[in-house]
Amino acid sequence: MAVDSRCPSATTSDPKDCDRWAESMDSDEGQSRIELTIPGLVEAVGPAVEHIMNRVREVGCVEGHEFEVEVALLEAMANAVEHGCRGDSTKEVSVWAVCCEQCGLLVVIRDPGLGFDPSRIPSPVEGDNLLRTHGRGVWLINRLMDDVRYDKQGTEIRMLKKANKKPESAE
Repeated sequence: MAVDSRCPSATTSDPKDCDRWAESMDSDEGQSRIELTIPGLVEAVGPAVEHIMNRVREVGCVEGHEFEVEVALLEAMANAVEHGCRGDSTKEVSVWAVCCEQCGLLVVIRDPGLGFDPSRIPSPVEGDNLLRTHGRGVWLINRLMDDVRYDKQGTEIRMLKKANKKPESAE
């Protein structure tokens, strides 16, 4: 994965430029994008996340925030396998990621499931949910990533981790 050549200029002052860049990435198939397809098995998640994270570290587009991205990837891919594929190895989860030096890392994960409504998931930090041993993935993803969207009736998650903006020198 290389930094995407269509990434907004470092001199841009309009934050919507990054939104437009992220939206335009859906149909991109350039060399700046990494794509994986994994079988609907839990065992496939770890190696796929490791492969993506190695490439993310090489590019450095979310330097200092790799842990947050890795946890969000693990949770989102595990959810896609567990709920979208229901552990069926004949079903597949597709993942793609692209880096932009100015905007950050965009990751899209799609599964073949029926989808879900994220607003109907109960908070894992309230009431009896505190004691549950599962049900924290979506909550974690939303706190670790800067922008999270569910599309295609909940069978696709789009996660953006914004790039580190280095403060301008005060010389």
